[in-house]
Amino acid sequence: MATIFFIFARTVLAWGAALLLFFPLGWLFLTAFKTELQAIAVPPLFLFEPTLENFGEVQRRSDYLLYARNSLVTSVGSTLIGLAIAVPAAYSMAFFRTRRTRDILMWMLSTKMMPAVGALLPVYVLAQTAGLLDSLTVLTVVFTLSNLPIMVWMLYSAFKDIPGEILEAARMDGATLWGEFRHVVMPLSLGGIASTGLLCLVLSWNEAFWALNLSSAKAGTLATLIASYSSPEGLFWAKLSAASLLAIAPIVVFGWFSQKQLVQGLTFGAVK
Repeated sequence: MATIFFIFARTVLAWGAALLLFFPLGWLFLTAFKTELQAIAVPPLFLFEPTLENFGEVQRRSDYLLYARNSLVTSVGSTLIGLAIAVPAAYSMAFFRTRRTRDILMWMLSTKMMPAVGALLPVYVLAQTAGLLDSLTVLTVVFTLSNLPIMVWMLYSAFKDIPGEILEAARMDGATLWGEFRHVVMPLSLGGIASTGLLCLVLSWNEAFWALNLSSAKAGTLATLIASYSSPEGLFWAKLSAASLLAIAPIVVFGWFSQKQLVQGLTFGAVK
């Protein structure tokens, strides 16, 4: 009896937690199809006649495809550049360890503990001096540097899971360093590399702080589009929800289809 009660209680708690986490997204979805008056109605309306007016207004007011293109370029670009740097860095740390390897990894991870606002002024001045404000270049570089510590750590964990005996056998067969990496390490860690790339793509797509402070109309991402619906006159909740839904829909769909790889990437090294 106690076992049945425990299972029932655990199931109820799990469903409660899931509904609690899903509620903001569900409410955002409902609000996007309301009028502005319905969006601020008290008590809140759960039954209403849906409208596509807000989505049409978002398209008329701003170029959604431009913001979406900027998000795609900066996300994919920063992910590819980050992988080009993180893969060899993690490979060398995993298979050619020194006394300082652990210290370097901890130092890289510690940079993520610093509030982003602490680095805003020097980054802004550098971008302004180089003439790169409101450009895709500066956003891509900043997104890359922001995600690089996470990428190195995840890839380091993936490479460490490869048995050393396999590499020793390859070396005994005369494999060069490049041949060992290309024909042994890459195939065995392809899932880890893909998971790392997927996670950092999501993080770059959702990055708002740097996008809002280093770009405006020309290189603004979808985060900039969402922020544009906050004005001195107040928040346009229905239109804000429609813009947010358009911004998160691509990455939500992408995350849904790649959730297995994302979970795998987040749990590298969890069980030994």
